[in-house]
Amino acid sequence: MGKKPFIVGNWKMNLTLMEGMEFAKSLRNVVCDESEIICGICPPIVFLKDICRVLEGCGIFVAAQNIHSEKTGAYTGEISASMVKEVGCTHVLLGHSERRHIFHETDSFINAKIKAALSVNLKPIFCVGETLDNREDERTEYVIRNQLKEGLHGISAGHIKELVIAYEPVWAIGTGKTALPEQANEVHSFIRSTITDGYGKDIANSVYILYGGSVKPENAKELMAQPEIDGLLVGGASIKFESFLKIIETAAKY
Repeated sequence: MGKKPFIVGNWKMNLTLMEGMEFAKSLRNVVCDESEIICGICPPIVFLKDICRVLEGCGIFVAAQNIHSEKTGAYTGEISASMVKEVGCTHVLLGHSERRHIFHETDSFINAKIKAALSVNLKPIFCVGETLDNREDERTEYVIRNQLKEGLHGISAGHIKELVIAYEPVWAIGTGKTALPEQANEVHSFIRSTITDGYGKDIANSVYILYGGSVKPENAKELMAQPEIDGLLVGGASIKFESFLKIIETAAKY
């Protein structure tokens, strides 16, 4: 595809502010001028402003882990797209399996969030993926096609180019299980063909499709070697600086 590898670290609900800032400073020192990859981190929302300041003027982007679909209003505890944009974020993680399955977010709600993000030029990292039951029932393609169809409903071809899609098999998140590289590549190929059907080959080829699901330094090379995998969404390994750095260094070779 000729695209730079795209690596994102999702810290989830981990680290203290001091730990997060030290991590960001270390990352800046080592990766800031790295032109071979696109790299970003998703800190907890209360750390965003401080982390954005640490990485200001640097090539490492900062993404929020979530936003609400509305611009303003009586939504206690929620954060709008413009709020995270204002503190310096360029991306936002949406549709993560934990949001879908723990907090019961629907495809239509995720679709509204994607539109809210795009309305303020915040780039969505849109997550899709099947459960173990889905896979065992051979419903992987059916589930992912629906998530893509509903999640991207009403979004223009021009905006699709701004999206990053992350495939994360739910059965491989935090379980230590990883989809075999060939399995992951097969689903990535299906995602790209689905985007091709809706928006054309050129747009589909320009969209980054990442793999997420127990990514570790030990499996990063095999995953990145797959032709349809453009990058990695890293969970647990992204809160350990040395692990995340090894994944970045591995990806930079592809």
